[in-house]
Amino acid sequence: MTRYSAAAPSSRARATTLDLGEFVSASPTSFHTVQEAARRLRAAGFSPLQESEHWSAADVAESRYVIRDGSLIAWVTPEQADETTPWRIVGSHTDSPALKLKPNPELGRENLTQVGVEVYGGPLLNSWLDRELRLAGLLTLRDGRRALVSTPPVLRVPQLAVHLDRAVNKDGLQLDPQRHMQPILGIGDVDVRVLLAAHAEPLDDTGHLVADGEPTHPLLAEDIVGFDVLTVDAQAPALFGAHEEFLASARLDNLSSVHAELQALITVHGGRDARPAAAEPAPIALMVANDHEEVGSASRSGAAGPFLEDVLVRMHAALGGDESSRRQVLASSMVLSADAGHAAHPNYPERHDPVTRPQLGGGPMLKINAQQRYATDAVGIAAFAAACARAGVPYQHFVSNNAMPCGSTIGPITATRLGMTTIDVGITLLSMHSAREMCATADPLLLQQACAAFLRG
Repeated sequence: MTRYSAAAPSSRARATTLDLGEFVSASPTSFHTVQEAARRLRAAGFSPLQESEHWSAADVAESRYVIRDGSLIAWVTPEQADETTPWRIVGSHTDSPALKLKPNPELGRENLTQVGVEVYGGPLLNSWLDRELRLAGLLTLRDGRRALVSTPPVLRVPQLAVHLDRAVNKDGLQLDPQRHMQPILGIGDVDVRVLLAAHAEPLDDTGHLVADGEPTHPLLAEDIVGFDVLTVDAQAPALFGAHEEFLASARLDNLSSVHAELQALITVHGGRDARPAAAEPAPIALMVANDHEEVGSASRSGAAGPFLEDVLVRMHAALGGDESSRRQVLASSMVLSADAGHAAHPNYPERHDPVTRPQLGGGPMLKINAQQRYATDAVGIAAFAAACARAGVPYQHFVSNNAMPCGSTIGPITATRLGMTTIDVGITLLSMHSAREMCATADPLLLQQACAAFLRG
């Protein structure tokens, strides 16, 4: 009998993937993601900037970051940078498909309190059934303050028993998003705002979580005037498989990319003084993590909005440039858009291209599409191949089955807005857009290493 045998993931790959799991646990929503990213950046020596303040040359000539709602931009500027220095940019998105709380959420039947939700993005609705869910997101308060909220497991969407739907296994599960996806919260009357207030953490005037030890006012339900709150899988990320070669987790699309790019930028920051004097001048290494990709990116903090362009314009002006020189710099700059993609599924082989079949554990994939749903072109392919070669990272290709149109990413949007060469990449997943997705333990480190090599130029 032939036995399955495969090498266990390296200790470094395992540690990176466990750290990704910790990052996901700390980042149930886009708002929490930028707070966790900011925390890690500050620990590495980055300093925050405020959009509402003037930016001087000294401000942008350091390792800095700026937050806009659920989006974040951070950068490492080399010492010799001036108005001719190009950018190397890595981009990703902070949001994931979910069920989002409606403005007047209380409803119920059969003496059970339910919460009214609407569908955010394109989730696999069946994956949200029969699992414990948390509530997490942003609260706005009557006095102008804001707060983050993250509850313990409080919700569940129970599936109808097979005894009451005898044909379900033959005809398939049919879910009406309005009738069948409203989670149960409690028995009797439960005030959702009281629950949210009890688990809220205030933000300070700079948009950061209030530091431990600083005085805060207790939050009451009547203080809440608005919220962006979503449901989140309550189960912690976990390694599994014969050799723990897989990770199961919520929000791998696309926190797998945010985490890789964040850690890559921190790596570049830590090594910027070690660059040989004779080396080619380093680019400005920058990461952008946009919100709202799952719903089209058309928001002030999405990739179709002005956030990235605003920051680039202000950085370039602070370094002494004008519009003409900025256009020159953009022409020599490059963007790596990282967003998770599909591994070939062993149970549905016909759904994939018959030849190009990306595998779990095979390294990051170049995403290519003739309709420009991905922005990768031949120039970008060469740049990414060179980065992977420098990092010693294998890579693979992704194209769709011609009968299965693919999704898109922030890549084409960023390329259209700014005119920079843009490459779409990402690690492979199974169960994409499920409440709980899976990837190979080896892949997060490989993507991180490729991103670091790309950022170094």
